[in-house]
Order: sequence, then structure tokens, then C-alpha cells
Amino acid sequence: MVATGFPAFDTTVDKTNRLLKTIEDAYGWPKERRKQSYAALRAVLHQLRDRLTVDEAVQFGAQLPMLVRGMYYEGWRPAETPVKMHSEEFFQRIRHDFPYSIQGDTEQLVHTVLEALQRHISEGEWDDLRGRMPADLVTVIPA
Repeated sequence: MVATGFPAFDTTVDKTNRLLKTIEDAYGWPKERRKQSYAALRAVLHQLRDRLTVDEAVQFGAQLPMLVRGMYYEGWRPAETPVKMHSEEFFQRIRHDFPYSIQGDTEQLVHTVLEALQRHISEGEWDDLRGRMPADLVTVIPA
């Protein structure tokens, strides 16, 4: 655990590191590839956020660890959301934002990141997220 001297910061850094490690473990990436797990998390969060309505995006974001929440809101333009996109475009956007090679396809990357995120979101909010996604995207969101 990182010790910043401020408990709220220590907690959010620890939660963020555990989240990134979960992604790394799923792919067998060593900690030295932390930039990749960060890029994966960021790419998925941004496209998910942009697909949701403003209210839905805020409700989801409120449950993220503080440090991850900052990443989630980075560069957000609420007036331009939701961006209506089918699953193919959703995955293409994530692939564009994730410049590293991966085992499997982009859909597996999204599923892996969302599976790691699910641990930080209440069951009710997770169910709401699944309920708000179009049928062709809900399949990638872990139940």
C-alpha cells in the first residue's frame, strides 16, 4: 500500500493499483506493463461513459474509486453524450484508444476490464448499467 499520509488518497491509490493488477493478472502482464493496464482501463471507461446518458454516466462514475473517477471524467463533454454506437463501433473506438497488442480480441479486453471494475460497483448500479446498454453491447458486460 502506498503511504501518502492522507487516508483517502492511500485508499484510492491502493484500490486503483488492485484494479490494474486484476487486469494485468488476467493477461499475464508483469507490473512493468502497468501502462497497458492503465490504457485498457481508460479506453473502456471513456467509451462506456460516452455511450451512457449524462445521468447514467454520473451515477456510474460516483461509484468508482476516486482516482479512477478522475480518469473516467477526463476529457468528458457531457453535451455530446450519449454517443449512439453499435457494438462494432464501440469496440473499434476502444481499439483505437488502446495502442498495445493483446491476446484475444477487443471484446475480451472490454470484458476483462469490466469484470475487474465490477468489484467496485454496487450490484444495483451494475444491474442498471446492464439494463441501459443496447442488446448488442450488454453481452460483454459481466452479469
